[in-house]
Amino acid sequence: MNMTFLQEMFQSITHRDALLRSRQGDGTPPDHRRLLDACQRLLASDGEASSIALASRALGMYQRLEPEERLRFFERLASDFAAEPTEIDAAYARYAEQRDNDSLEVLFEACEPRRQELIRRLNLTSGGTVELVQMRVDLLGLLREHPELSAIDADFAHLFGSWFNRGFLMLKRIDWDTPASILEKIIRYEAVHEIRDWNDLRRRLDARDRRCFAFFHPAIGNDPLIFVEVALHRGLPDQIQPILSGESVGKDSGVEEPEEADTAAFFGISNCQAGLRGISFGNFLIKQVVQELKQELPQLKHFVTLSPVPGFSQWLAEQREDEALPEAVRETLDEMQAPDWHEDPERAKRLKAVVKPLAARYLVDEKNARGLPLNPVARFHLGNGAELHRINWLGDVSAKGLKQGAGLMVNYLYVLDDIERNHENYTANATVARSSGVKDLVRKARKLAKGETAK
Repeated sequence: MNMTFLQEMFQSITHRDALLRSRQGDGTPPDHRRLLDACQRLLASDGEASSIALASRALGMYQRLEPEERLRFFERLASDFAAEPTEIDAAYARYAEQRDNDSLEVLFEACEPRRQELIRRLNLTSGGTVELVQMRVDLLGLLREHPELSAIDADFAHLFGSWFNRGFLMLKRIDWDTPASILEKIIRYEAVHEIRDWNDLRRRLDARDRRCFAFFHPAIGNDPLIFVEVALHRGLPDQIQPILSGESVGKDSGVEEPEEADTAAFFGISNCQAGLRGISFGNFLIKQVVQELKQELPQLKHFVTLSPVPGFSQWLAEQREDEALPEAVRETLDEMQAPDWHEDPERAKRLKAVVKPLAARYLVDEKNARGLPLNPVARFHLGNGAELHRINWLGDVSAKGLKQGAGLMVNYLYVLDDIERNHENYTANATVARSSGVKDLVRKARKLAKGETAK
């Protein structure tokens, strides 16, 4: 009780201090020098109460900085709060001579940038985690033009990886009884298939054939970190429009009651916190949701995604300009320039014979600089241990689906007994687990590249 009382008192002091800071001053925003001085005082502080107050003041000053002053602040963090080279040299010399755990610990401490301890101390104040996540959003917006700040981003990512590890994440089901404040955020954060209005959201939370789960973190409160939307289905879905409209309910592939489903289809996974980019939640989320669904609906046999293919249309456009590709193939691809090409059955048939094999080649063979699949969605699911199972022609004929993925959608299949093996093979050798159907498409793509007929 006493400890709780003290914690509440500290939080009350912090909140009052923040309120006073927002009301005081001459209205002139602080500059980065004053903020850096506040950070130095915070690092020098050795009392908990004073550290909380100093952290609160420093974060308050940061929030009031103009964009140019924020850039100056980050530049000074990179230079003035780095690890000290002379201390590293001395610590390494001691370790090289003694080779014991004590000297190794000293070396570790010397190698850690002072920025990391500063970020830890800034996190002491109530609401500090949320403000630091937002600070990283600001930093990420600067990295393209200021790559020299990447060391600071590495510090944020390192600390956030610990603060947001799986042990702190709370899985909650989102349904129509979830507080409206959270439902509003689900609408706002949906990044894959726009939620048009409250009726659209209610349809996606229908207890008959839909499920939605989200991860939350105690320090972030009622703001979700990531959420996944699930459609209960008979068989593997190959088109997104019926799922989004609800037309599949009661038809051959839809279900009137949850117990009729044999498939759980993950059709939308949205990260909600831009400042946590690169911190992995999705792999934990999918695996835990699979377990939740298996407990609720033990008759489910298949766990599969219905995923977009962002970047594929751009890659196809590059292939049309590649003279190494046979002219007949490039001429067929040119037909995709026609308005509403997907509504012309004959044109769509010709394109299907070329585009589906090329999509398989794109997802299996095309790699980035790290030797991993070029497509980010493929990297995510393959890294989680899924299998590239099926490429669906005209699976998404929305304007967005046609623009980013040539209308294709992909089923990544999660086979519970194969997940760990697939994950290990992907991690060790970048092996793309794929079905026999996808393998056939890859072979067809290689024939097309040689000018042979793909049959």
